[in-house]
Amino acid sequence: MIQTAFIGDVVLATALLEKLHACYPDAQIDFLVRKGNEALLAGHPFVHETLVWDKKQNKLRNLWRMTRRIRLEKYDKVINVQRFAATGILTAFSGAKETIGFDKNPLSRFFTRRIPHVISARVEPGKIPTGPAVHEVGRNQALIATFTDKEPAQPRLYPTAADVHKVASYKDRPYITISPASVWFTKQFPANQWASFIRALSAPLTVYLLGASGDRKLGDSIMTMAATNNIVNLAGELSFLQSAALMKGAVMNYVNDSAPMHFASALNAPVTAVYCSTIPGFGFGPLSDHSHVVEIEAPLSCRPCGLHGYKACPQGHFNCARKIQDSQLLATLANQNPATS
Repeated sequence: MIQTAFIGDVVLATALLEKLHACYPDAQIDFLVRKGNEALLAGHPFVHETLVWDKKQNKLRNLWRMTRRIRLEKYDKVINVQRFAATGILTAFSGAKETIGFDKNPLSRFFTRRIPHVISARVEPGKIPTGPAVHEVGRNQALIATFTDKEPAQPRLYPTAADVHKVASYKDRPYITISPASVWFTKQFPANQWASFIRALSAPLTVYLLGASGDRKLGDSIMTMAATNNIVNLAGELSFLQSAALMKGAVMNYVNDSAPMHFASALNAPVTAVYCSTIPGFGFGPLSDHSHVVEIEAPLSCRPCGLHGYKACPQGHFNCARKIQDSQLLATLANQNPATS
């Protein structure tokens, strides 16, 4: 399997691991990811080997090295979950008996099997996309449907015993987690609004802020603005799997339309996903049994402004985030556990 995109994309692709293992329990499955994402698969029971492609340094040289390595394995199948030329090269020149990928990959004409990739018929500002409402795990399942079935599995991560032990001390009290960061500005609920929500909490809950080391300053700013003593900034202190293990025991996990939402899905942890410029209709929504979506209640003529986020609001007002109310976030907490409201 090949998925060298972002963290959340790899998490969602683990649904294919679940399905493949269920149908072919004796198969050897290797998984190729970009450098930095391999920690997601540490100790994964269904992954024989995690292959790592460094895309930041000597990208093309490392691409050809990886291509040669893949060819030496003589795989029966190579399944490419991505739609970009570099992974198309890895697939087309893999030497595998069967190569499978989406038709939007520029090299898909050289694959054994090309699968249509459909998000929606049209994506226009201010209009809900038309077409089939298919989640990403369903789109990915189409890659292997002919030799498994059409029913997608759920994505799943496997924190190790050491990961669970690492976060055990944080679970001795009722808590929520907030993952406030996103790669894209227009997908990130503003820091001052996270702080306002924290101040509005009436229940005696500890708030854990999660994220990478680069998100620590954002967490510190939220703590300063919230000015309460129930916040612990854990950004940069926990690995991907440790963060997921902590989310598993939370009363609620608050996330953007970003990777931590998919962590919650992969652990079936309760989650509230705050959508700013994007919408769940694109097919990347939460999958947990206890899932909530929070978004602006009134329609905006500019939302959604695109399939992906932007570095700044194209209109300058960012009302898709600014007009979300504390009460909307508080309501999902009350619905999850009325005793805490």
